[in-house]
Amino acid sequence: MPQMKAAIFVEPGRIVLEQKPVPDVGPMDALVRITTTTICGTDVHILKGEYPVARGLTVGHEPVGVIEKLGSAVQGYAEGQRVIAGAICPSGHSHASLCGFHSQDGAGTRHGWKPLGGWRFGNTIDGCQAEYVLVPDAMVNLAPVPDGLTDEEVLMCPDIMSTGFAGAERAGIKIGDTVAVFAQGPIGLCATAGAKLCGATTVIGVDTVQARMEASRRMGADITVDFKAGDPVDQIMRITDGRGVDVAIEALGTQATFEACLRVLRPGGTLSSLGVYSSDLKIPLGPFAAGLGDHTIVTSLCPGGKERMRRLLNVVASHRVDLRPMVTHRFKLDDIEAAYDLFSHQRDGVLKVAITP
Repeated sequence: MPQMKAAIFVEPGRIVLEQKPVPDVGPMDALVRITTTTICGTDVHILKGEYPVARGLTVGHEPVGVIEKLGSAVQGYAEGQRVIAGAICPSGHSHASLCGFHSQDGAGTRHGWKPLGGWRFGNTIDGCQAEYVLVPDAMVNLAPVPDGLTDEEVLMCPDIMSTGFAGAERAGIKIGDTVAVFAQGPIGLCATAGAKLCGATTVIGVDTVQARMEASRRMGADITVDFKAGDPVDQIMRITDGRGVDVAIEALGTQATFEACLRVLRPGGTLSSLGVYSSDLKIPLGPFAAGLGDHTIVTSLCPGGKERMRRLLNVVASHRVDLRPMVTHRFKLDDIEAAYDLFSHQRDGVLKVAITP
């Protein structure tokens, strides 16, 4: 049986490169040869044992590659074609998918529902930090890469671009809005870019790392706020002359940033939450106006499927956004353990790493 290299979860604290069999291709599947992938913050949670996955699972959920083999029932694609697939790869026929919430695909049971149902790569099936990945329901999930675009230009589409843009879209940003984005890591930077594309005319990026604030301005932030230079809520209220922002996007996943987002909202404003929280959130009585402030709180999980990917690829191809500068480091798959060490410890100004087999 043919073998391939793959980064697998062994136990908390250990993701290692090992040999695994190349997957068999079912009728509705596609085998994709990975040309570039990356490491996500969620993969670091898996590494640390903070998010449970099966031992021996291949990790990673951001594939760019070439179709190596198509299932017998797959139509509309060709072997040798360059493609991406979203981190969320829905079946297309579940209740959640048919309601338009692909990220929750397969989540419902008669006992209730479980979030993240559409996130399969590196969660419930083998992922793409490997030489090959098996893409299920290929006709729902594979999106051709337009000619002329490089792997690094489209590398953010499967996850962080889709997630960050969703934070702006779900917030209903309108032309002329003022938006604050708390935390300018990869997701926050994409939310900043998404807010600008949605029509916001004043985007405020909040962080304290100089390189990330510079990146925020490149992604579309009009103003950056250093939260170590003073209370960011006070700074934003001064910037808006006490009015507050129309939309605040939380992109870190902490009580402090969630509460700060609520405190900077104008009456009737929207808090768009992208963070993954590790403990219960508390909503402070005053900023929430005891529930009478006409506020809206929305949450988003990375939208997936080929139509979502097609739209994001169009944005990249039209040069409305350039996410290549987010790739700050490059590694071969053989060196993925070193890549994890760098990325998990956030050394050397790392934003995203590109992994090439």
